[in-house]
Amino acid sequence: MQPDWAPLRAELKKWHRKDLVLPVWWRDDDAIDLSENLDRLIALSDSVGVPVHLAVIPRNATQALADCIQETPYLIPVVHGWAHRNHQPAEDTKCEFGENRPIGDRREEAAEGLRRLERLLGDRVAPMFVPPWNRVPKAFHPVLAEIGYRALSTCFPRDQVEAAPGLTQINTHIDPLYWRPARLLSDPDLIVDRIVDLLKRRRQGKADNAEPFGLLTHHLVHDDRVWEFCRQYWRELLEGPVSLYRADVP
Repeated sequence: MQPDWAPLRAELKKWHRKDLVLPVWWRDDDAIDLSENLDRLIALSDSVGVPVHLAVIPRNATQALADCIQETPYLIPVVHGWAHRNHQPAEDTKCEFGENRPIGDRREEAAEGLRRLERLLGDRVAPMFVPPWNRVPKAFHPVLAEIGYRALSTCFPRDQVEAAPGLTQINTHIDPLYWRPARLLSDPDLIVDRIVDLLKRRRQGKADNAEPFGLLTHHLVHDDRVWEFCRQYWRELLEGPVSLYRADVP
């Protein structure tokens, strides 16, 4: 598997010529416990020198995972909802914190998610809320800020810097997986085209370049092709004028 990275290389040369810097970050979802794939994620993160914001499902997170995170500086734990449980009717898109549930129940679960990870990991936890399936109603954003979250992360370029006062929106932009009908790598050249289009819009001032440009991965379902694409992605992107974003650094 060898994508054509030439379009990205050409775009990054334009960034160099304009003295622009691209902030970048990495988020990986659905962590619960130790696994061979988590080991592989850590090894890749270490080899490319990019920290991973590990979105941990609080209700089911194990002490073994917490111990691993404590020993791994490149892992930055963030809160992935509460139980990664869908509460929507079958005909609706999946959502854990949808408005069909009482606000009190949703508030308590979001608060308990942060509390539980802090019990396991102390100040290693970055107060970022990552809703399962990247969905949470806008009306719930102020609640997240009230209970202690300082960032919200979903997907696609953000519309505004703050989702609510005190709650910074920091989304992901590239997901290499094609989820349906199978969890496989999307066409690599189409992913490269998507990256280039998003970076071009930033370079031209049509999109917010202050928002870190995010890669979204799901280590538990990766096959060898996905791992190799991620390795090449970071190798190529880091050749550009980039800065690394960490949610645990003010």
